[in-house]
Amino acid sequence: MTSGAVLVLNSGSSSLKFAVIEPDSGRVIAQGIAERLGSGEPTFQFGSAPERRLDQGATHAEALAALLGDLKDVSVVAVGHRVVHGGEAFSNSVVLDDAALKQIRACSELAPLHNPANVLGIEAARRAFAELPQVAVFDTAFHQTLPRAAYHYAIPYEYYEQHRVRRYGFHGTSHCYVAEVAACTLGKPIESLDLVTAHLGNGASVCAIAKGRSVDTSMGFTPLEGLVMGTRSGDVDPNLHEFLVKHAQLDLHQVSEILNKKSGLLGLSGVSNDMRTLLALRAQGNDRARLAIEVFCYRLAKAILAQCAGLSRVDALVFTGGIGEHAAEVRAETLGHLRVLGAAVDDELNRAHGAEQHGRITRESSPLLALVIPTNEELVIARETARLTRQTA
Repeated sequence: MTSGAVLVLNSGSSSLKFAVIEPDSGRVIAQGIAERLGSGEPTFQFGSAPERRLDQGATHAEALAALLGDLKDVSVVAVGHRVVHGGEAFSNSVVLDDAALKQIRACSELAPLHNPANVLGIEAARRAFAELPQVAVFDTAFHQTLPRAAYHYAIPYEYYEQHRVRRYGFHGTSHCYVAEVAACTLGKPIESLDLVTAHLGNGASVCAIAKGRSVDTSMGFTPLEGLVMGTRSGDVDPNLHEFLVKHAQLDLHQVSEILNKKSGLLGLSGVSNDMRTLLALRAQGNDRARLAIEVFCYRLAKAILAQCAGLSRVDALVFTGGIGEHAAEVRAETLGHLRVLGAAVDDELNRAHGAEQHGRITRESSPLLALVIPTNEELVIARETARLTRQTA
């Protein structure tokens, strides 16, 4: 592979996010999104250009065709795809061929909300960029180093043997990236560090990273397990499903929809899944917004403490993602629940989101070091794509 830009694609069921990145420098040449694909009013946004309409019912293929026109003067040499679930089939990124795509399709049962959409994007891109090498980068791959005690559920073992029911973990590219940046910030090799990373956005998870390897994480068989999220409940009593079917006249599919799309911050507040909105409402005295934030922070702190079980110490706690990078109040409240670790917030540094001291938001005297490190999953995908395609060139 010659030097050039990598097109990074993140396909949703009705959207296609893209970024064109120079993997060595990290420079973003262009980025944008196609939304409401398959609907009556699909839209396409390329960089700072005005949003434009695509033809009614436009698919991922039509969105990529529009993108091709805008990229006519850009030297794109490879395409990298975000794929949510790789199951046990993929412990690393992979150059896409028919066999790999077949295995990704087979993982769709494990991530029915994500993998089918990822496959749509891959299929469309392989047609649109048939001459370019393409790579799949998996959210789950980083967590394939979890020990057995961390990934097994305490259910009959045959369900693991026959159906691969286990904990997989997600947000792997983000956790991996911020851990490496944290090591550079601290001036130490990542192989010498034990870290807890917290990726906090509409989806959220925490991860224990020992010597550069994921050893535990809060998400499990699906991205529903773990923390309170924007619209996802996180951990609930498994018997809740049967209870709601019996007493709320719901079927199992409806319960799953509620836990995935109507719970979390949205369900608790009754207003919004956006932390910015909830913080503003709390400041105005909205008690349900206050409750949602309190539950989010308390459950996050509990999960951070749980991750410590897989580590010998905690060299740093890293906040990242939209909430982790920008919500100072959420970080402060979460650290307030971590008094047992000696967390002492520096209010001024925290309000500046760590910008003044290489990400640090705790006092110099604090036994627990907390950092804010912006994530860059697209850059990870671009660099993985460049690495693999250079190896096979």
